[in-house]
Amino acid sequence: MKMNKLKIFVVVSILCLSFSDISRGEDAPNIIKDIKVNGFVSTSYNHNLNDPDTRKVNYRPFNENANSFNLDVAELVFQKEAAEAGDIGFRTDIMYGYTIPKAIRSTWPGVTQSADDDFDIQQAYVRYVAPIGSGLTLDMGKFITEMGGEVIEGYDAWNYNYSRSLLFYYSIPFTHTGLRGTYKINDVVTLTGEILNGWDNVVDNNKGKTFCGHLMLTPMANTMINLKYMGGPEQTNNDTNNRSVFDVNLTTTLMERFTLALDYVYAGEQKDPNNVVKPNGDSKWSGVAGVIRYAASDRYAINIRGETFKDDDGARTMVKQNMWEVTVTPEFTVKKNLVIRPEYRHDVSDQKVFDKGSNAASEKTQDTIAINIFFYF
Repeated sequence: MKMNKLKIFVVVSILCLSFSDISRGEDAPNIIKDIKVNGFVSTSYNHNLNDPDTRKVNYRPFNENANSFNLDVAELVFQKEAAEAGDIGFRTDIMYGYTIPKAIRSTWPGVTQSADDDFDIQQAYVRYVAPIGSGLTLDMGKFITEMGGEVIEGYDAWNYNYSRSLLFYYSIPFTHTGLRGTYKINDVVTLTGEILNGWDNVVDNNKGKTFCGHLMLTPMANTMINLKYMGGPEQTNNDTNNRSVFDVNLTTTLMERFTLALDYVYAGEQKDPNNVVKPNGDSKWSGVAGVIRYAASDRYAINIRGETFKDDDGARTMVKQNMWEVTVTPEFTVKKNLVIRPEYRHDVSDQKVFDKGSNAASEKTQDTIAINIFFYF
């Protein structure tokens, strides 16, 4: 396994931070005791029925390797929880793998990162619960985005489907570096606000800041509504051209065993250099995804997703196109911490963008089958 000095330094530093208090007095055993360690490992086999010579799955950066066994990600999480007013904690998520880490890695202006670098610190932040009202939770550092209806996946959260939606891949960011504040007003309303470097930036690429607001509503015990907005300049050395995203998520449980999840995104950017229809013109993209889950028992469920994605100016996929897909994912919980998910997915575009055999971008459809196995603790 290839690991340079920087990686070794990061890993050793995290471990030292976790255990350095052992020599600081009689409270050290309690500090160590409060640190939790969790893990997540996801593996898969993907097959593209188009059988492209590139051995790739188009428009699928998290599971792009076709006709191949894959180690998607291995993750270790170190954290000290902070829940009550006055508490101090932290969380660090260390990732290694051959698809996900390089797909979500944040950028550093002026530095070219290697595509072969399969190590990433997904999250690393310090938490303080300020004694304001019922407690204002403040996180500072790097953390996963609030946007979207799906998650990157880890020990504490995973999606209903193995492959992510087009909305997840192409309409929103993955991570942010900045300051996040969360306040629970009551059992129905929770507010989150963020000041950020931008989309997937560990260091800002301009002098502006990106702002995010998230309103979480729980009107009933089995229903959650999320209203989100994010906006700010994202272009390098440009503080005026804003990128904005509106996102609405709804999750509700019907008749105990049925769960319905909806995700709607509408976004755009001013004078977008990635606009392929009108270079440096305003761009927009939008889409909606829906998932229905039927949990037949504690050990078996089936999840079906359908979505549409409109990239009107080609700013997100580099092709002006309308896309849709349907995904069917049975789910088997073998034991409490082991889940197996076979999957079939059918992707369609109104343009020829999918590879087939030796012909690149020659098809309007792509069918894939996969099996995903993950373990968590």
